[in-house]
Amino acid sequence: MTDSRIATARLGASGPEVGVQGLGCMGMSFAYGPSDADESRATLERALELGVTLYDTADAYGAGENERFLSPFFRAHRDELVIATKFALAIDPDDPTKRIIRNDAPYIRQCVEASLKRLDVDVIDLYYMHRRDVNVPLEETVGVMAELVREGKIKHLGLSEVTAAELRTAHAVHPIAAVQSEWSLFSRDIEAKVVPAARELGVTLVPYSPLGRGFLTGSFAKAEDLTAGDFRRQQPRYTGENAAANAALLDPIRTVAEAHGATLGQIALAWVQQRASVHGLPIVPIPGTRKPSRVEENTAATRIVLTEDELALLEPIASKVAGDRYADMRFASAGRE
Repeated sequence: MTDSRIATARLGASGPEVGVQGLGCMGMSFAYGPSDADESRATLERALELGVTLYDTADAYGAGENERFLSPFFRAHRDELVIATKFALAIDPDDPTKRIIRNDAPYIRQCVEASLKRLDVDVIDLYYMHRRDVNVPLEETVGVMAELVREGKIKHLGLSEVTAAELRTAHAVHPIAAVQSEWSLFSRDIEAKVVPAARELGVTLVPYSPLGRGFLTGSFAKAEDLTAGDFRRQQPRYTGENAAANAALLDPIRTVAEAHGATLGQIALAWVQQRASVHGLPIVPIPGTRKPSRVEENTAATRIVLTEDELALLEPIASKVAGDRYADMRFASAGRE
């Protein structure tokens, strides 16, 4: 395994240069079952050594616990990395399966102050609207975020799971550096409208779940393989007949992986990374992991180039996926396009 640092890409027209692959930190303390804190800390350090400089969290991950966990690492390496966190989404304390979404001004200000305190930093590098509250005008939400930039509390704005029209509306109020949406061999709905809008506006795409929440790596084949509290047990794609149908879709990925002497996950990531040249815009996926060895594997995927024949073999996969990516697609941009 080479120790070569990964290449870089810029967030938006005037945002920071970051490693061309970031790190999703949610699973270190939320959603994917038990984790080992020491191993997660080692993962953070190894990622930085390999040139990963964009670290992604949110106030919703463990009700702020993920931000607290990351804080010592961020403080130790403050000038070497870019902190991305989010507001707008909370888990209903009375029902963990329900989500609460708020985009109103008082809530945003409450959230940014709380995140700054948990992270123990003076400014957040990239602050995302985690989900869209359709009851609040987007101009109002982005207007408050722009005020936070002028006040020095955040540096750059991001949006998550927005439609192309929402992105254009927001960008007209204040430049948007990054849009975060699910994008993988299993999830390609944003290619129709969101990706062209981002390219037009000079916005970087930050794909989350580029490994299909682990399913594309072959690490699990159905929801029942996961621990009882795992978030993925609630997702339609990984349950019942859907899971069996989707597991069969990994066969062409295996074929390509064998040709490269690579893992399934590396081919899935290489495909996402290569969308940058296919669509002509910067792309910084944020695969999540809690193991240093997986960070090494994931970053190595940035150096795999798939041939046209291999891309053609992988092309039909998304159209055959059974089940939505969320039980309630109102939380995804595709549910509003």
